[in-house]
Amino acid sequence: MNLQLPYCFCFFLLLQLPFSTNGKAYKNVSLGTSLTAASGDLPWTSPSGEFAFGFQQVSDAGYLLAIWFNKIPERTIVWSANRNKLAPRGSTVQLTADGLLVLNDQSGRRIWTKPELGGSGATYGAMLDTGNFVLAGQAGATLWQSFDEPTDTLLPTQNLNSGAQLIAPYLEKNYSDGRFKLILQGDGNLVMYTTAYPLTNSNVSNVAYWATGSSKGSGYQVIFNQSGYMYLVASNGTILNQVFSNSVSLQDLYLRATIDYDGVFRQYVYPKSVSSGKNWVMNWTTSPNFVPPNICLAITNGIVSGACGFNSYCKDCDHPSQEIDRFEIRDMLNTDFPSNDYEFFGSVDEDWCRRSCLSDCYCDVAIFKDGRCFKKRGPLLHGVTDPNIGDKALMKVRKGNRTEELAQKKSAKKSDRSALIISGSVLLGSSIFLIVLSLLGIYVFFTRWNRQKQKMIPQHHAMRDMNLQNFTYNELETATGGFDEELGRGSFGPVYKGVLGDEDKQMIAVKKHHVLDFAQEGLRLVLSFFFVLLHVHE
Repeated sequence: MNLQLPYCFCFFLLLQLPFSTNGKAYKNVSLGTSLTAASGDLPWTSPSGEFAFGFQQVSDAGYLLAIWFNKIPERTIVWSANRNKLAPRGSTVQLTADGLLVLNDQSGRRIWTKPELGGSGATYGAMLDTGNFVLAGQAGATLWQSFDEPTDTLLPTQNLNSGAQLIAPYLEKNYSDGRFKLILQGDGNLVMYTTAYPLTNSNVSNVAYWATGSSKGSGYQVIFNQSGYMYLVASNGTILNQVFSNSVSLQDLYLRATIDYDGVFRQYVYPKSVSSGKNWVMNWTTSPNFVPPNICLAITNGIVSGACGFNSYCKDCDHPSQEIDRFEIRDMLNTDFPSNDYEFFGSVDEDWCRRSCLSDCYCDVAIFKDGRCFKKRGPLLHGVTDPNIGDKALMKVRKGNRTEELAQKKSAKKSDRSALIISGSVLLGSSIFLIVLSLLGIYVFFTRWNRQKQKMIPQHHAMRDMNLQNFTYNELETATGGFDEELGRGSFGPVYKGVLGDEDKQMIAVKKHHVLDFAQEGLRLVLSFFFVLLHVHE
């Protein structure tokens, strides 16, 4: 769809003015300034602090010289200088006295430099609030800027010029060149390709899986404006194709457009603050539309199975060194397994094809012929051997004696199982012994405690609510003279006269019961009654 917008191209030209103006007004990197990886040096930040330029460690292997969002916890990288060659610890980046931005490793060997050697040097550098790092010359003219050499991401106000491209990372946390790219071709078409991995910068590409379909030579530039819209324009400012039509407020949200490792070109937003993100989660969120709409249907042809088949991201192959250590490649001349390809590479040599299959957990055999490498996954079917084929089958076989290795593993498992049974038995027996010992200890403790308590009970003690005492039968028999003098007789038995053998020779009355289940409370009342009578007669 072609839309003629009045003054669109003039407006487009005006959009470019703030970059050079900002570059002139803000100078935060002077000649001779440097940063060292892993030294604790603070990065070069933009005036607002929203973007930073410096070293970011991405793995144990080394550091990226990168630009990232500096005010969010993720520190998301939007540009890098050395994505295919990580800088080791101790590497330095310096804006030299002659105006070159140079990245050297710890030994002083040059890894990357801008502007290109032979050109005029910069007088200062600046990290701008747009996320663009610029090197400026005399009178503030821009000699080089990161916006002109994007990696996998575009930022608002950053444009993609003819011949420029975005290359997806290999994996989510592996920033080296991956398997997909977005390029504005010289013929004016904006196209997404699978790459002839690992030769991403070659002219050989596998499959074009999305394109704008612009007329030949009409596409001039991809514009990503401050409202979040991205579109392809002609040289006269005519909009040829809408890539993204999402309106975003840059006052409240961070915005980026990235081609991800899975080959999909997406827009992401992130709230700048909790208050501005009340309708958003505090994380990167994708916009509702992306390119292509369905990657699983976009990449299909007669050679490979597509982006969602065997050629997709392999979570189980994160440690290729394990495959290399366990297997080796053996050659079979004039041999092929037709129709079993899951991945194809062009313009590679045999040694690369051999190593690629060896480090791929899916690859069982690779067929190499005339600079082409076809990787195949089992089960291998329809094998053909013919002198006229001319293909070489690179068969991946396990090193050493597989039967002996399995026997050793089985023996080791059996030994581990026996050790586990013995350990479990000992642990169970020990637990039972400790439980029995604990119960025995508790029994002995309470038995002794009960005996000690009984010993502590006094032989005579006062009854509750009255001045009465307990006596044994023998004591009462002695006091009554063998129950000799009967005072009277009640319903439950006779009452005898007695004299206590203490100093006061206190007289007592003893009732002898013949009913054994007489209630204790009744006995107490009767004794109380006789106690009162005794005092009345005294």
